[in-house]
Amino acid sequence: MGHLQRLIAFDLDGTLIDSRRDLADSANELITELGGSPLAEEAVGRMVGEGAAVLVRRALAAAQLTDSGHALKRFLEIYDTRLLRHTHLYDGVTDAVRFAGTIGRVALLTNKPLAPSLRILDGLGIRDLFNEVVGGDGPLPRKPDPASLNTLMHEAGADAKTTLMVGDSPIDHETAARAGVRCCLVTFGYSPDPFPRERLRGDEYHARTADELRSVLATFAETAG
Repeated sequence: MGHLQRLIAFDLDGTLIDSRRDLADSANELITELGGSPLAEEAVGRMVGEGAAVLVRRALAAAQLTDSGHALKRFLEIYDTRLLRHTHLYDGVTDAVRFAGTIGRVALLTNKPLAPSLRILDGLGIRDLFNEVVGGDGPLPRKPDPASLNTLMHEAGADAKTTLMVGDSPIDHETAARAGVRCCLVTFGYSPDPFPRERLRGDEYHARTADELRSVLATFAETAG
């Protein structure tokens, strides 16, 4: 058996980028079109993580609106015009992702559809830092189903011991757990800090800043072989 490659898989929203305002503005434009009252940005931020369809369903429910069957399509049309109005990288994450590329293969694993994910990566100048980009609208099921992460591991020549999932949400944590890989939870994103204790296994890494994330990556490289 040959030497196993390391794989670091990053989530996007709330982990590498702060897209909350653009998502909230898009959701609120949809809500307003449907006759509802806008939601707080923080409230919409807590709805992010499981894909656009879930976000739209949660936002409409919070606004006490009924989906006529076209809400998701309309939301995506609106969001397509707002992708990079306010969305930005968290401080220091570019250097952390670049460092990840020196210790293994680097993938982006997001429940956001692929096309807007690529546009955001290109617009923020970090597309070339990723060996693979997997969106939530591909042939494999979205996180927390581990199928996409397992596929990335297989294609990279990695296994559970040499793979790290980096994310901010319970969805990322569950994805890592179901794939049997280690997980780093960043707490500078959308999810609460501290992470809900009842969800933790006890072997997670935690990073409150991008500098701490880089330190986690270095520790992972040392322990993953």
